[in-house]
Order: sequence, then structure tokens, then C-alpha cells
Amino acid sequence: MFRKLTDRILVSPQISLDQVAEAKAQGVTVIVNNRPDDEEPGQLNGAAVEAAAKEAGIAYVAVPVAHGGFAPWQLDGMAGALEQAGEGKVLAYCRSGTRSTLLWALTRARAGDNGDVLSAQAAAAGYDISPVRQIMDALTPQ
Repeated sequence: MFRKLTDRILVSPQISLDQVAEAKAQGVTVIVNNRPDDEEPGQLNGAAVEAAAKEAGIAYVAVPVAHGGFAPWQLDGMAGALEQAGEGKVLAYCRSGTRSTLLWALTRARAGDNGDVLSAQAAAAGYDISPVRQIMDALTPQ
């Protein structure tokens, strides 16, 4: 099940190939894979999701995030995916959806979005972004 952060941003734990069609039906135009390949045994690797996305007419972007934290290139990658979606929706996924949510929050804070609003949006979807809140505040343009 996809969780809604905003009208245009959905996050999810690891998706299946069947869920690519579901994403298409919900208006998703870009799928962002925030999960490194081979993170755990039996995981569906990005190449399979990418092939299914392309077959469904959905753009695919890989911005893997390991458990070590976030780098500027990852924020740039997420920002690019959000821009690429245009008026369509973005579905970002990782193992649980948490890293995708944290990366989204950092990216939007860097773009100037209000941290309290981002926190509320994440909380409404069942995610806690407090682990990156200080970084978000530091990234927010003054």
C-alpha cells in the first residue's frame, strides 16, 4: 500500500512488479528507488522494477540510500525526480518507506518548504522525520 505524503508524493516499502501497474493507475509518472540493490536476500532488484516501470510508461530513477546517511547528490537526485514528474505523481520506495520519506523531507527543506509542515505531512503518513529535523533546519534557506 502506498502512503500519501502530499497529493503528488507517495512512499512505500519495497514494491512488487504488480504494484507498478497500481502506481500507473494512481497517476504515478516517476518511480524513485531509494533502496540499494542486494540490501537483503531475496530483494527485488532495481533493474526488474525499472523494466516494469518502462513497460508501463513510467520513468524510473535510482537514488540509493544506504543506512549511513544522506549526501548532497542524493538530495539532487530526489529533487530531479520531483521536477521530472511535472504534474504527475512520484512514488518513492525503500525497505520500509522511511529513507524515502527522510530524503523527501530533506530535499523539500532545502528547497525552502516549512519544516513543521513537512513533519506533519510525514506524520500523517505514519513516518517520523525527527531524526533529520536538525539537518532540515540547517538546509532551509534563510
